[in-house]
Amino acid sequence: MKVNAAFIFIAPEADAKIHRTVVDTPAVSLTVIGVKDYEEAEAVAVELAAQGVKALELCAGFGNEGLARISKAVKGKAAVGAVRFDFHPGFDFKNGDELFK
Repeated sequence: MKVNAAFIFIAPEADAKIHRTVVDTPAVSLTVIGVKDYEEAEAVAVELAAQGVKALELCAGFGNEGLARISKAVKGKAAVGAVRFDFHPGFDFKNGDELFK
């Protein structure tokens, strides 16, 4: 059975309508989307869950609050996981919880 999954990364000036691609393999269809903040990530997560994505993985830029917001937004329609850094090297060793409050 093919897994329909997505990876959401967060980066300044990312635009979810433009910064997206799909990697399709025999076992996994992986949608990769860049977002600019938690608000955009919530909207994208809801969109993906509605399209049948069952696994959402968040980049290390999402802090604990960001992970909780995405989990709450999809309301159990997709499993939500995260790559973890306590402090992301791409965000001057901060995480999204500090940047996107």
